[in-house]
Amino acid sequence: MNPKQLVKISNIIGIIAIVLLIYWTFSFILIEVFGLKVFRQNMTESFYFSVFGILALMAGALMINIMFNLTRIAEKHNADLNATAKSKKIIYSLIFLFPLIAIVLFGGDYLTSKKKENMLISSAKYIIENNTEKSEKLLDYKFDEKYINQTSDILQLFSKTDQHFPSVEVITKDSIDNSPVFLGFSAHYYKTQNDTIPPQKKNFMLKTTQPEREYLNQFFNGQTNETRYSSYNGKYELFYPYVKGDKRIILYFSERQRYGKIGS
Repeated sequence: MNPKQLVKISNIIGIIAIVLLIYWTFSFILIEVFGLKVFRQNMTESFYFSVFGILALMAGALMINIMFNLTRIAEKHNADLNATAKSKKIIYSLIFLFPLIAIVLFGGDYLTSKKKENMLISSAKYIIENNTEKSEKLLDYKFDEKYINQTSDILQLFSKTDQHFPSVEVITKDSIDNSPVFLGFSAHYYKTQNDTIPPQKKNFMLKTTQPEREYLNQFFNGQTNETRYSSYNGKYELFYPYVKGDKRIILYFSERQRYGKIGS
């Protein structure tokens, strides 16, 4: 293989590496700015480390060009015209790949979110259908230490059924000084034997956003029994209503995830 062929090959490798690096940077910006969760852990890490392979290709191609110190000489005018026409087609094709990459990444994030939604709904249904007696105890809300301890024990039992079980809380509506509030009870309630201070409602108040408050008010006012699901930047939340007679509670599932669900 003569030096001219080596330079040609190195130029091709260098151009491909530059294009790949541009696409990788574009993809990385989309993933980080919009918090997209697309690939599983192994694929995500491989995707991140691939930049080092691309940089190695670029460095190798550059070294070959420097070693042989060769430059391309302009050829015939017609050949330049033909090369220009081909270059335009290649450039248009490369530009078209940017929206295609964006579609793939946002589509993958959407599929990850849908998979997580189905998983959370399945977890909620499993709890209620397979633990009827305990689930009904959660409906008997009364703000006292007995209910809080009982709810904590039940939620601890639920969380230990599966290694990957999401965090779960029970949400109820109450009032403090005649002002309506939403209270959240989780599996993490600890009280020492020497602690004689009774539990305070303010310590169980649930921080919510305006859309969440609107949904919760509609549910506890009997205006809706629909679930509410949301996902943002790797955090997935499901408000799952549980109604029996005139008793109403919300099972609130949440999970934070660094990686997506697509791939192996």
